[in-house]
Amino acid sequence: MNKDFFKTTKILDGGMGQELLARGMEPKGTLWSANALIEEKYHNLILNIHNDFIKSGADVIVTTTFTTRRKRLRENGIEDQFKFLNQKACEIAQKAKLNNPHIKIAGGLPPQDLTYEEDKRSEKEITKDHLELAEILNPSVDFFYFDVWSSIKEIRCGIEAIKKFNKPYLVGVHISEGNSLPSGEKISEINSIITENCLGVILACVSPENYENNLDEIQKLKVPFGFKLNGFVTTKPKGGYTSQYKENDGSNPNSFLGQRKDLDPEKISIFAKKFRENGATILGGCCETRPSHIEAIKNTI
Repeated sequence: MNKDFFKTTKILDGGMGQELLARGMEPKGTLWSANALIEEKYHNLILNIHNDFIKSGADVIVTTTFTTRRKRLRENGIEDQFKFLNQKACEIAQKAKLNNPHIKIAGGLPPQDLTYEEDKRSEKEITKDHLELAEILNPSVDFFYFDVWSSIKEIRCGIEAIKKFNKPYLVGVHISEGNSLPSGEKISEINSIITENCLGVILACVSPENYENNLDEIQKLKVPFGFKLNGFVTTKPKGGYTSQYKENDGSNPNSFLGQRKDLDPEKISIFAKKFRENGATILGGCCETRPSHIEAIKNTI
């Protein structure tokens, strides 16, 4: 893959998990999008959503692997399906690419512990988890995507985990609010650890306002940058994301993170145009962004 891929403007897809729920997937435990891989009746739904994001203008689709991490499967008593579910996500993404050979498949490597929170385990443990998943994804993907990570340590572990594949990667870091990662570190600190295989750095699953608040920091990076914007009201609810997720059974995160009603496709396109004018070349959506939002972003180019 051309390592200059994101030096010219490219469009990423939108939010798979929330789109599955919006289209009728019945939630199960805290499995979120993984339930659509478990239940064969939803496999075509995943494929249709991939295809709809592509039709809307996405140059990249991300594998449906955000909740196929061992921790989440273990919590729901189906850890034995780890390999099958990740392989199935790759298989469906490959089907989407078969009729759209121009698109790239990003192998989504989610945080291996909690979401929106720093993984405080040892680097050995984190690296091992990422390597196990990367080995399954590697044959089917064009590059790896560090999907909504929360610390420099996690990024360092991810880079080590995928080193043997010599495949490029896109870093997606999260900021819930303010100007620091959940670990307390700054975005610009990423410059000290990324390697020549880094395709770029984005703020992932953040509000447009939060991205703008961190624009000065992300502009300091020496690689292409951009965003995957979400439509949640917050990613830092009172009491913390993890506790709220468990208390609300995790069936639909917008039940406790909120769902913005003002962030329609037109408003997304206004933000995207502004951010592109300020140097962003990687433009996309995350939770609560639908194909119509991606089409609006595409129309700003």
